[in-house]
Amino acid sequence: MGCGTSNCGSCGGCGSCGGCSRREIMLTPPEAALLLRLGEVAFLPVARQRGGETPIYLEEADYTPAECGEALAWLQLKGLVSLDYDLPLKNFDYAAYGEKLLRGSAALTAAGQEAVEVLELQGAGE
Repeated sequence: MGCGTSNCGSCGGCGSCGGCSRREIMLTPPEAALLLRLGEVAFLPVARQRGGETPIYLEEADYTPAECGEALAWLQLKGLVSLDYDLPLKNFDYAAYGEKLLRGSAALTAAGQEAVEVLELQGAGE
């Protein structure tokens, strides 16, 4: 299937992106940090308000919980991370997250694993 016909999102169907196998993903520093962290550990603890959509992640020292939550939400939208509130981490103390939140976990998708490998090999561009 040629570029512009597979709806890869890289070129918007214009046929000028140079091939659908070369997909560039823009990441913010918190997104890159969380991807790399998930490359080190299989799962991260997350939570969210009942009826809410923004994830809560309190374990990152370099970024605020709001920055991490937004980063995780964008990583999920980009297809790099899966957030599952039906699978909280076993033997993790969610006490800091409060009792009223839905508890869950974050994990890399196959595309996320590929992105981690690229980040580790090539680093992040400007």
